Amino acid sequence: MEAWVLLAAAFLLSLFIVLRNSGNNKSRARLPPGPPWVPLFGNLLWLRNSAADVEPLLLRLFARYGPIVTLRIGSRLAIFVSDRRLAHAALVGPGGVALSDRPRAAASALLGVTDNIITRADYGATWRLLRRNLVSETLHPSRVRLFAPARAWVRKVLLDKLREEGKEEGGNNNVMEAFQYSMFCLLVLMCFGERLDEPAVRAIEDAERAWLLYISRQMTVFFFLPSVTRHLFRGRIDTARALQKRQRDLFLPLINKRRQIKKSGQVVATTSDGDTTFQHSYVDTLLDVTLPDEKVTGTTRHLTDDEIVALCSEFLNAGTDTTSTGLQWIMAELVKNPAVQAKLRAEIDAASDTTNDNNEVTEEAIPRMPYLKAVILEGLRKHPPGHFVLPHRAAQDMDVGGYRIPKGATVNFMVAEMGRDAEEWARPMAFEPDRFLEGGDGVGVDVTGTKGIRMMPFGVGRRICAGLNIAMLHLEYFVANMVREFEWTEAPGHEVSFEEKREFTTVMKHPLRPRLVPRT
Repeated sequence: MEAWVLLAAAFLLSLFIVLRNSGNNKSRARLPPGPPWVPLFGNLLWLRNSAADVEPLLLRLFARYGPIVTLRIGSRLAIFVSDRRLAHAALVGPGGVALSDRPRAAASALLGVTDNIITRADYGATWRLLRRNLVSETLHPSRVRLFAPARAWVRKVLLDKLREEGKEEGGNNNVMEAFQYSMFCLLVLMCFGERLDEPAVRAIEDAERAWLLYISRQMTVFFFLPSVTRHLFRGRIDTARALQKRQRDLFLPLINKRRQIKKSGQVVATTSDGDTTFQHSYVDTLLDVTLPDEKVTGTTRHLTDDEIVALCSEFLNAGTDTTSTGLQWIMAELVKNPAVQAKLRAEIDAASDTTNDNNEVTEEAIPRMPYLKAVILEGLRKHPPGHFVLPHRAAQDMDVGGYRIPKGATVNFMVAEMGRDAEEWARPMAFEPDRFLEGGDGVGVDVTGTKGIRMMPFGVGRRICAGLNIAMLHLEYFVANMVREFEWTEAPGHEVSFEEKREFTTVMKHPLRPRLVPRT
């Protein structure tokens, strides 16, 4: 932590004892327990721990204080919940609407970033309109089918990348890079309706990753005394704005191309292998969206370019890192568990059409593969890409587990802890897909958490991930095709390690580097 924190802590420490004893002990006693804190600065533990990597700290705090813990990050009150029953009561129960807002990001006000996106908008009319547009116009099954040629194309891209990686002697290849690039190709195509060449996709990917990593790692300092840190760390704000401009400069030509197609009335034919422009895109739907105009009562307005850019960025980020991270963990488990891989391969061969020209596991065959779905669910249970849901904000004072959650407090939930709960799952750290088949302890599990939470890789309640169904389709489709194409084995010197590392998602600390043996 920067030197200014030590100085600020030393200055404020003298106030701590007085304020702690003279404050309203009655109201504070009902807050969930937590470590000592200093006004304005927050918990003293931030002198030794980073707010950007809070999970190991929280696991120690849960062991000490119980399943619900209070932390103070600067002036913000943050409450973390690890118990699945408390999570269900808070998010799905009658009071769930009170916990459906989002906290404002530390950098939003500093950078002028719009909150009119699905993941950041408060629970209300704007959020419902944007989410309904995404679900009905892009993620509805009829729309998802329009992108089947895109998935078939990306399957070829992915397998070609893996073949190229497989040429590396001794398995010295990082398949995560192939996963990320391929999933990004797919999301770019779905977003902008354009099949771009690799340099163009790489440029967008680099811009998105640079923006995302900078915001998540370098802007957390503004949680602490923002009126002061905005001056001390002005350079970080300038860098973030430059990254914003780079993103905008790449997106706007693609957005304007769809706008021109729409304006001219041009009809885009159903895409064949030779076409690069697709019939439908997420941007097309955004050009039709109208919001209430805050400046003129009773009127509406179209989305601004900045709002469309932000929504496109959200679309790309939400579906790329989560899916590619899920693929890496699942394939690592298949490498480490060859019997599971063999059983899955047998099901794929039995259920697939072996006569199709492309040797492809088609989307139509996937519903005939219950073990494939079990493999995906077990991967998401043991290795959820996000160990936290996106944070919630209390819209009013509320009660969770007998503790008071004050209005404005940020509340988050420990996804990985719930999926690995030894009281709920037999051998929780073992990879056993059969638990989701008849007779297993995972039979009938509801990942939406409507009746009860046993695992929640997509969140639960009113802010559950809108892309749940398409995410499952992508995982099933690409895992099936990779297992059919290659035998995945451990490479000497690159043994699979399940150590974790927090990036935007929780990834493998030592990336998967398998030996790929072509089957056909």
